[in-house]
Amino acid sequence: MSRAYGSSATLLLKRETVYGSPASGNYTRMPFNSCSLGSEQGLIDDPVLGQGRDPLAPLQDVINDEGDIIVPVDPRYLGFWLTGLFGDPASTDNLDGTFDHVFASGADVLPSYSIEVGMAQVPAFFMHAGVVLNSIALEFQRSGAAAATINAVAQGETRNATTQGGTPTTLAFSRISQFQGSITKAGQPVGNLTSGSLTYSNNLEKIETIRSDGLIEGADPTVAALTGRIDVRFADTGLIDDAAGGTPVDLEFGYTLNAGSKVLFTAHEVYLPKPKLAVDGPGGVQASFDFQGAKNDAAGRMLTVTLINDLDGTEYA
Repeated sequence: MSRAYGSSATLLLKRETVYGSPASGNYTRMPFNSCSLGSEQGLIDDPVLGQGRDPLAPLQDVINDEGDIIVPVDPRYLGFWLTGLFGDPASTDNLDGTFDHVFASGADVLPSYSIEVGMAQVPAFFMHAGVVLNSIALEFQRSGAAAATINAVAQGETRNATTQGGTPTTLAFSRISQFQGSITKAGQPVGNLTSGSLTYSNNLEKIETIRSDGLIEGADPTVAALTGRIDVRFADTGLIDDAAGGTPVDLEFGYTLNAGSKVLFTAHEVYLPKPKLAVDGPGGVQASFDFQGAKNDAAGRMLTVTLINDLDGTEYA
């Protein structure tokens, strides 16, 4: 008897034409570190009395299909996830073999995807239809592999005995390390930085209408949120002065493989809280700032993501 192993699992993705209707044709095979996207259906205790002390059979509850997908930060594949989070990019040919793909926060309408998680040994292929991306979270550290956590909400899951992804296509895969990351303020590196994080969320609202199949009607974006944290060794009062004065700053989080392969998250207006500086021992004193982003009037948005790679952008449409 064959058993399923993560080392042999596949994750296929394709954009849907109609929300909740699995996409047809050839999917794209996506690299991933882990995936908890899955459907679950709870049980409800039967409230009926008068049938003795032993309980009657429980009732089935509604279906919830959501979870996190942790993916490597790759300058080509990341464009699929960014399109799901922000909508279609504005792509520009740099006339040197590279293209700029610019994504803007605050889109009113987001695309939906079909995602198949396959385990060929069983065999079982779980097709998730109506997948809308809720958030992306990035952790910046000194070492390790760069990864992004994508939170997704799907309408429902169907299990098939064979793959529904056709003949999957693949792209050239480029790995990015944490040491290739950077965080800048007003175009200059944040001094004495030890770690940082960034989370953008669409704050999806599930439309939980009454349906005989127990599925949601959809998932719509509400007020977006941009939050994060930067940890620095206390060496000057610049950031604390900004925090105490309520002065907004611009922060840019990025990963650069080379000049033609990079991704930049530009937060145009960030507000820093005034942190408490605690001396915990003889070691260095550290300050942590849990920031919040807001819409910048000049930029017309809260966050701009610029992805540079060698794709013309038709793969993301």
